[in-house]
Amino acid sequence: MAQESSKFTDNPNVEHRRAPRRLGVLTSGGDAPGMNAAIRAVVRTSYLRNIDVIGIRRGYNGLIHGDLFKMGPNDVNGIITKGGTMLYTARSPEFQTRQGIERAADTCNFHGLDALVVIGGDGSFRGAMELTDVLAEMGSTLSVVGIPGSIDNDIACTNYTIGFDSAANTCIQAIDKLQDTMQSHERCSVVEVMGHKTGHLAVYVGIAVGATVILAPEKEFDFEQQVLENLRSAKILGREHSIVIVAEGVGKTQEIAERIHKELGMDTRVTILGHVQRGGSPTARDRVMASRMGEHAVELLCAGRKNRLVVTQDGAVVDIDIAEGTAMTKSLQPEMYRTARVLSLS
Repeated sequence: MAQESSKFTDNPNVEHRRAPRRLGVLTSGGDAPGMNAAIRAVVRTSYLRNIDVIGIRRGYNGLIHGDLFKMGPNDVNGIITKGGTMLYTARSPEFQTRQGIERAADTCNFHGLDALVVIGGDGSFRGAMELTDVLAEMGSTLSVVGIPGSIDNDIACTNYTIGFDSAANTCIQAIDKLQDTMQSHERCSVVEVMGHKTGHLAVYVGIAVGATVILAPEKEFDFEQQVLENLRSAKILGREHSIVIVAEGVGKTQEIAERIHKELGMDTRVTILGHVQRGGSPTARDRVMASRMGEHAVELLCAGRKNRLVVTQDGAVVDIDIAEGTAMTKSLQPEMYRTARVLSLS
């Protein structure tokens, strides 16, 4: 069951008897704008609670190989405006093995870590649970709190993930520029956006840019009816250029563009936005949400809570059991997909 942040005291001078002595913080998986804001919030809130913070570079790789350093308020000055993550991030095949997890556990024990804040996605959170299990076998305890960071917004237990808004705005700005040149040449622009195996970003961006066609991997589609017929209808209504948004999990974007050209004779151009979507200064929404989530994570630990995920529900920052949260699955929001279909003339 989700717990609201109002249960915590607003007085930073109150001593929390159950607070951790030394807290580790890491970022794992794909980077997302706003991760730095979350790190900053964790460090500054911990400083007020007299908790030592140890930064772990390069995610679980850093925990395995001992790439750690002590952090204080001065270390996070100015990072709220920057994209990426000051702690770096990496995927760790070694951590997926029992031996790798045991090495990470040894590092936790050696450095006296009794709490860990993990900023990342579902895989990162599952890794944290496996780490706590191994430490328990060793006779040690580690309180873990996860903060969802992903431009894909594909973490089921939360309405919002850090980085989604920034990535969406980066896509929108790029596509708005594309529309200017597509209109000049009366072309059809086929744009691939990220999202791994989900279409949340594609649908959100597609609505925002007025796309004629939006393709998401969660929804099967009839190419004739939902692609070609939509483009025909748009042409009949006087639209001289069209935007087709394709989530990366749908298939080969180049082949989609070639089929449109072959069937309709349209002059098509493919744009794959790629990793530019991960970069850039985070939006106000990402900075604020990441800051609130980072503070909440530390307050959870000070209240003696462990194995929690910090999530958003209806705009409120709350928390949920980490095992319960990672077991959930997320589908496209029906109302968002309906809006996309209606406004694209389908």
